[in-house]
Amino acid sequence: MAKDKKEKKGESQAEAKAPQQARHSAKEMPRLKERFLKEVAPALMKEFDVKNPMAVPHLHKIVVNMGVGEATQNAKVLDPAVNELGQITGQKPVVTRAKKSIAAFKVREGQPIGAMVTLRGDRMYEFFDRLVNVVLPRVRDFRGVSTKSFDGRGNYTLGLHDQLIFPEIDYAKVDKQKGMNVTIVTTAGSDEQSRALLKHLGMPFRA
Repeated sequence: MAKDKKEKKGESQAEAKAPQQARHSAKEMPRLKERFLKEVAPALMKEFDVKNPMAVPHLHKIVVNMGVGEATQNAKVLDPAVNELGQITGQKPVVTRAKKSIAAFKVREGQPIGAMVTLRGDRMYEFFDRLVNVVLPRVRDFRGVSTKSFDGRGNYTLGLHDQLIFPEIDYAKVDKQKGMNVTIVTTAGSDEQSRALLKHLGMPFRA
């Protein structure tokens, strides 16, 4: 009898926790990911006549790459780039190295030449959300991004010339201006589908 009461008490506690856990999970979901599931995915299914929800184009990963050419002469200049890229993405960058030697540029195979971060999951959605709603509007004389930067396979690369457009970067601690490339990799089968996906997610394409 005591055992039955104990089991029932355990079940009631688990039931009480379940709604709280569900609310906690829903609260933690990035708002852009939630919007994709509730609004964007259904809209894309209708737009491209997709029957299977699993076949709807979606974000796969975002790669942020910061090249530092001066690192071939002085490896220490790479440290600020690594720190700033970590602040921008919220993830520890990896140092990129030259794949082959280029004598004209005094580059040897294996030399550190930049830093890179690959974002997936929630961090990917959070970064994209900040990119389109906070960062790009801070670009001086911003009139939208080009529609010609797709690679023919549904992926889009955006070039940014200044890390200071990210609010995470402290102007007073920046030694010099650094540019970066943001490559958005999608599961779209064509540039048309990818453009529609990014537009629905808020990418401000130039008219």
